[in-house]
Amino acid sequence: MSSNAPWQERAYGRMAEAFRAGRLGHAQLICGPAQMGKREVAIRMARRVLCETPVGDEACGTCRSCRLIAAGTHPDYRFVSFVPNRDGTKLRTEIVIDQMRELSMQLALTPQFGRAQVAVIDPADAINHAAANALLKTLEEPVPGRYLWLVSAHPMRLPATIRSRCQRIELRLPPADEAVAWLASQGHPRTAADEALAAARGHPGLADAWLRTGGLALRRSVAADLQRIARGEAPPLEVAQQWLADEHADLRLRHAADLAVERAAGLTDPRHARSLATWFDKANRSRDLLRTTVRADLVLVELLMAWRATRAGVENRGR
Repeated sequence: MSSNAPWQERAYGRMAEAFRAGRLGHAQLICGPAQMGKREVAIRMARRVLCETPVGDEACGTCRSCRLIAAGTHPDYRFVSFVPNRDGTKLRTEIVIDQMRELSMQLALTPQFGRAQVAVIDPADAINHAAANALLKTLEEPVPGRYLWLVSAHPMRLPATIRSRCQRIELRLPPADEAVAWLASQGHPRTAADEALAAARGHPGLADAWLRTGGLALRRSVAADLQRIARGEAPPLEVAQQWLADEHADLRLRHAADLAVERAAGLTDPRHARSLATWFDKANRSRDLLRTTVRADLVLVELLMAWRATRAGVENRGR
């Protein structure tokens, strides 16, 4: 997402005002839906805190500190996220205790530039249990001039003991007119912006991503596939193989679940709506299963066969 969207400005403004007034706590939980620009807000604020010659509430962008942050070499700034596994073949899926211990030691040191130290953890909800315990010790013993900002799209996955020690900065979905205006400012035609925003349930960041990467076209393709299966025009096995042929299987399942909700909303018979709600839950469970070692083709075939049975039941009851 490009920076300086209105909802980002509101979140940044709250942090900047608190910092200016000396009320910015050592720990912040910057949360809200994915793809709303939370990380950009955190990094922008880090630049401001560490800047040597700020201009109002903004970093100057040209001082030594700003240049070092841009280069990723500032000694008083840390960004903590997923690191490679032991053999270096892929990134870990958790933030582990060694990372939290290293961060704790860093924050205990005197800032090299004398102003402050800032650490950003993203995604904070990926911190595993052992790492969370190590992080809690750091939060329980705050040091002046040390700032620790947790970025999360799923804050409830964090232990309550961690959440309770953080000031909360939340990015919320904006009003529809503001979202559409922002999408237009990103160069999207109004008709496409309206369609994408409706599909994304009012989420402008998600709508923007779908418009840029073909996600909206993928949604239309999923809708067509589900319709073909319901009519008996396409075998579930064939469609399952097509859905698994590239890296977009998870997004297809997300679209499929959303489409089931849309169809349920248009039904008047509660039995029909319940059957689609059951399928919605099954689709989301299937998304989780695709991240495990189970055979993905079997998971999708079972799901799509259930879709055919569900739709057949709805149509038969409607006669």
